[in-house]
Amino acid sequence: MAGNADDDDATPLKMSPPSPILPTAVVDIEAGPSEQIQCRICLATDGFVPFTLLLLFVSCSARPLYQLPSKEQKGTKQPLQTSRPYNVAHRGSNGEFPEETSAAYLVLPYNKKKVGIKGYCPWQRAIEEGADFIETDIIATKDGVLICHHDVNLDVTTNIADHKEFADRKRTYEVEGGNITGFFTVDFTWKELQTLRTKQRYPFRDQQYNGKFPIITFEEYISVALDAPRIVGIYPEMKSPVFINEHVKWPNGKIFEDVFVETLKKYGYKGSYLSKDWLKQPCFIQSFAPSSIVHVSNQTDLPKIFLIDDVTVLTQDTNQTYSEITSDAYLDYIKSYVVGIGPWKDTLVPVVNNYIQAPSDLVARAHARDLQVHPYTYRNENQFLHFDFHQDPYIEYDFWINKIGVDGLFTDFTGSLHNFQEWTSPLSISDNIDGYSAYLLHKIANMLQKYT
Repeated sequence: MAGNADDDDATPLKMSPPSPILPTAVVDIEAGPSEQIQCRICLATDGFVPFTLLLLFVSCSARPLYQLPSKEQKGTKQPLQTSRPYNVAHRGSNGEFPEETSAAYLVLPYNKKKVGIKGYCPWQRAIEEGADFIETDIIATKDGVLICHHDVNLDVTTNIADHKEFADRKRTYEVEGGNITGFFTVDFTWKELQTLRTKQRYPFRDQQYNGKFPIITFEEYISVALDAPRIVGIYPEMKSPVFINEHVKWPNGKIFEDVFVETLKKYGYKGSYLSKDWLKQPCFIQSFAPSSIVHVSNQTDLPKIFLIDDVTVLTQDTNQTYSEITSDAYLDYIKSYVVGIGPWKDTLVPVVNNYIQAPSDLVARAHARDLQVHPYTYRNENQFLHFDFHQDPYIEYDFWINKIGVDGLFTDFTGSLHNFQEWTSPLSISDNIDGYSAYLLHKIANMLQKYT
């Protein structure tokens, strides 16, 4: 925040000398977000918080000064918001935690000493940060257990290399048109995979949680959403179904897609988009494989999203080109099975030398067919932000929401998107009283800045 030339002449605030801030261990980490904020401020000011300091905190804090949605007083959960683009936590809050772990979705009551994590703040994660949906990739183990893991191999995001007892499991397989060498989930039982621990995919992200969290199952992921203090949707992908069905066999002739849908039904997921049943337990099924989408459409009326890869990539099951699957004729066909598409964002708005070009007409053509558009993936780091956005993810969100007009966004940084939406398009009072209160505080702070 820029300084003011008159600041040196300002009358200093009259307040008692602050007491030393207590170490993190003394702060009640089980308190809610606003309770912890109040706790930390009071520790620093002996309980006295000047109004000016409050305004400064509201205007500049990286975290919102309000509690995120929780259970309503009558015991029913706060409903899913449907009035603004969906905030989809891509593989959980994986900008901070290893992807697709319980911690990335919702911090569970782990023992801090046991896992060796310092300053463990349980609200700063995907669900607590305001995700509407938590997204994951579903693949399978050798013995047919469905697990949450993006890659069909384990090399990049687990400590498999440290497990010498599995050294003879290295294989080379063809995966979606290319050969990959490594350790694959389809060569391990679920019991064996439970001995592994996850790690951060990108070296420039926080590495302190490497080795702390295990791979989780599809059912464990579902329980995270169902146990959330408000209604949170799930957004599972049927990942690499051609590869999985080639290497994993289930009894009675079932295939990967069948077991996937059976798991959703087991936990009560059903209903078409925005139906009463769907709003109780929201779910989007996603896949890059159109034949898988058609297959599960005969088993469930849950809404489906057809994922679209780069312009150079063929569909893994039907070998169709990008031009074919984004043509008017194909959109007319696929809309019978899906409620939307999920394209890579750089295909919607092409990029040359890290500068965005004129947008394509795919969003307009999808909307003309009542198809939603949920692009992927939005990330805060400069490595992923195009020059046009001036290293500011909020400018990028503004561009995609208000200019391109997308209906949902896959983001690695759920909190950033949530904060942007709360400042620019807060939910109604009935949807989110705390979010609306934060919005009003922000407006008051802006008005008072004219007189300071």
